[in-house]
Amino acid sequence: MTGRQVGTPVPVPRIPWHKSLLVRLLLTSVAIAVLSVGATAWLAVQLTTRAIQEERGQVLSEDTDILRRFSGYAATHSDWVGVGSTVHALSRSLDRRIALTTTGGQLIADSAASGTALPDRASATVDPLRTDTYTEPGAQLAGIDPRAVGPYRLTPGEAGEVSGLMRRRAACMAELGSDGRVRQMPSGRTVIIVDDARGSAFSRCADRTDNVPMPTERKGLAALAKLMAGCLPADWKQLAEADPEMRKLFGADVVPGMSAKAPGAVGDRQLQNCLDTARRTQLDPYVAPRVTLYLGDRDQRRSGFDLSPANKTKIIGVTGLVLAVTITLTALVAVRLVRPLRALAAAARQPPERHARVAVTTKDETGYLAAAFNDLTARREQVEAQRKAMVSDIAHELRTPLTNIRGWLEVTRDGLLDLDPGLIASLHDEALQLQYIIDDLRDLAAGDAGTLRLHREPLAADELIGQVAAAHRSRYEAAAVHLRAEADPGLWMDADPVRMRQVLGNLVSNALRHTPVQGTVTLGARQTADEAVLTVRDTGDGIAPGDLPHIFERFWRAEKSRSRRTGGSGLGLSIVRQFVEAHGGTVTADSTPGSGAVFTVRLPRVTAPEELQP
Repeated sequence: MTGRQVGTPVPVPRIPWHKSLLVRLLLTSVAIAVLSVGATAWLAVQLTTRAIQEERGQVLSEDTDILRRFSGYAATHSDWVGVGSTVHALSRSLDRRIALTTTGGQLIADSAASGTALPDRASATVDPLRTDTYTEPGAQLAGIDPRAVGPYRLTPGEAGEVSGLMRRRAACMAELGSDGRVRQMPSGRTVIIVDDARGSAFSRCADRTDNVPMPTERKGLAALAKLMAGCLPADWKQLAEADPEMRKLFGADVVPGMSAKAPGAVGDRQLQNCLDTARRTQLDPYVAPRVTLYLGDRDQRRSGFDLSPANKTKIIGVTGLVLAVTITLTALVAVRLVRPLRALAAAARQPPERHARVAVTTKDETGYLAAAFNDLTARREQVEAQRKAMVSDIAHELRTPLTNIRGWLEVTRDGLLDLDPGLIASLHDEALQLQYIIDDLRDLAAGDAGTLRLHREPLAADELIGQVAAAHRSRYEAAAVHLRAEADPGLWMDADPVRMRQVLGNLVSNALRHTPVQGTVTLGARQTADEAVLTVRDTGDGIAPGDLPHIFERFWRAEKSRSRRTGGSGLGLSIVRQFVEAHGGTVTADSTPGSGAVFTVRLPRVTAPEELQP
């Protein structure tokens, strides 16, 4: 004998360590832990770097630049409409959270998502008319942002005329060896910036028309003088009228950005305050209202963590602890997971005839898998037993008519019996019995394979009952059994007429075999709210309670000796159930021993076709 003997344990193959599920789980967990710790450490370093930068003043420089830009925006716009694009652009370029609100707390623009809370404290107030911050690189403002020019902005023609004068003066200074630089002010006026050491060249190249205000500037200065008149004391007004220098200063000759004498040079603080107040009043309609500026991180986080030696030790210690805990837990879980899987694998390798099972030791997924494996094994064992019984039953059913046909043919061949019409009829009956068995097996096979074809159409129940009763009337009369047909009128079903006649025909034939002489078989059809109920009731001996669960099984018959006294192949009721379930219905049997049996078929009910409706 060359095959493996039944009962011999199947050796479990040795799995390479790099393919082991346990090892792969461990490696996966270690990789995840390392990546997690590495990502955490990287994030900590990033946050720590930002915290250190803030402590060293790098973020303060960004804050100053942000404030300078928004002060310039306010100085050149009369409102904050459209500032959102500037807010988001600065936020992206500087990686900062930027928000602007009115002095009353109403949000104007915010780089963070809608609904995000503002930082706890405001960073600054943006007001181009009242500021003491550095809004120009290298130059501190004296209360008013120089970019707020308001009514003093030159027209393109005026700006070109002033620019031409200043460039000629700069060329003159260059000939004298001066390095005067030409610069255009926010108002559009061009000025020359020189070093103190080269001031003589500046004076020699000066022209009396250099500092003459343009019409736009004169108009603005006239309005400024009127505003100042309301806050200057009387002696200052008299001085302005008597002194040519003062007339130039207050009469309309002072141009913002020109190198004229500043009011503070007179030495009176009241004059300076009057001038500042008048300028703010004049420029107020041309600048945006005062707002509050909030600055912070884009992710709203700050870290006070530092990379000191103690904290480095903490990081290393936590990393090691996480790795150790991860490996330990993964090993425990993996061992618990792999053990039942190995048992399942070993049971699956057993020879089929052993129907091996595994112990269910857990209530988790592996336990459910083991229970499912045992259930599958039990069903396979049951199917195998049914298969063997079915093969035996088929052989038995086919052997009987074949034996009869062979015996009669051999007797006729040996000349022991003449081939008369009676013998031919007997052989024909046996051949028909073989054909019935083969047809029944074909129908069952089609149903099992899902290839059973139904040709549904509206079917009247009373017409179906009448056809079946008429087809079996002669057989019942020959057996001295009464066949009755009862059907509710107007009952319709959506069914295959041929298959339904076969269903009722099998039930009627089965009832005839079990009903004694002068008994009655009733074929009926009635309707419920949504079902058509077909019944076949007989007055035979009935079915024992222990036999009822098995009557629809293939080749099952109550006669254990499988006598053919009552005829039939044992497949008729199986075919009934197959066809009824294919129609979406159910079939049941009920019986009281000694009082007959009733088979009930329930199918979905439909309305009558339109052409037959009244």
